[in-house]
Amino acid sequence: VQLVESGGGLVQAGGSLRLSCAASGRTFYAMGWFRQAPGQEREFVAVISWSGRRMDYSDSVRGRFTISREHANNAIYLQMNRLKPEDTAVYYCAASPLTTPTTRSADFDSWGQGTQVTVSS
Repeated sequence: VQLVESGGGLVQAGGSLRLSCAASGRTFYAMGWFRQAPGQEREFVAVISWSGRRMDYSDSVRGRFTISREHANNAIYLQMNRLKPEDTAVYYCAASPLTTPTTRSADFDSWGQGTQVTVSS
């Protein structure tokens, strides 16, 4: 079981980044993104169902971030627009054995290594 994130980097406030997560090793159902800023706990960002028709977002990113998935590549993506300095964090891809979307980190049993996103003011 392997989740590999890519696409992080340094961007100015107001800019955009697109994160990718390539999954392999088994069938993944609900998948999501979490983030952890220095000195803070890991927090939920976005989740998408197996079908790709149901998504949920944290209040802090709703309207700016979009999660999507592509079954052909067994991948999910996070398009991040209008980035703010407070979005700076390590972003983690996660996979859940549940078929319905969940925002609880305890419901995800596979995690990537994380990719750094830094937004300068």
